Amino acid sequence: MTSPSVVPHHIAIVMDGNGRWASKRFLPRVVGHKQGVDALRRCVKACADRGVGVLTVFAFSSENWNRPAEEVSGLMSLFAMALTREVPQLKADGVQIHFVGERTTLSEKVIAGIEQAELSTASNTRLILNVCFNYGGRWDIVQAAEKLVAQGQPVTELNLNGAMALAHVPDPDLVIRTGGEQRISNFLLWQTAYSEFYFSDKLWPEFDEEALDLAIEAFSQRERRFGKTSGQLAEQAIIPTVV
Repeated sequence: MTSPSVVPHHIAIVMDGNGRWASKRFLPRVVGHKQGVDALRRCVKACADRGVGVLTVFAFSSENWNRPAEEVSGLMSLFAMALTREVPQLKADGVQIHFVGERTTLSEKVIAGIEQAELSTASNTRLILNVCFNYGGRWDIVQAAEKLVAQGQPVTELNLNGAMALAHVPDPDLVIRTGGEQRISNFLLWQTAYSEFYFSDKLWPEFDEEALDLAIEAFSQRERRFGKTSGQLAEQAIIPTVV
């Protein structure tokens, strides 16, 4: 297991490859998504065990409505079932759940399940799990700007940051994308401005604790400058703190 001193506080994951995992096995794509739920369960536990404070996952994008109707229907049913089956254990494990995305187009049953899951885990503090569902990064920026305009606030970087859908947590330190693709796919466009990116060839159902540790180890080797130079960071490291 990676040393806790180098574990990122906030990990965000694009869980890609469920459909391809199923297709490789000549199975319906929805079977891959079911395996993806199992992989997420393992990942949540692994992140909590390693001291990660926040885990944000891309479960269903606003563009995924364009997929075949049968697959979308299966995803909605799977999501509703997962709310019923997974939330009690997450609650017991100290996980605080937030669902991030546009809710108005979801069914009343799904919305009720989302609200109940958030309410029942609100006091948990071991790990914050953000599930981005019917989410898009451009939608997030637009809804934040609209919120500020409606409130009569100026649209500044600081105000926008406070109006984003993930304003309750710090920006991701590490973004992982599985499945071998190397793109962001409209995920957390605002919040990942200074995140480190790690791309895994493993399909999401295959992403296990060892794969997570490899991503964390890669993160620990990065130099995060936030616009500064390596020299400036070195100078900051040797300047004594004045008390």
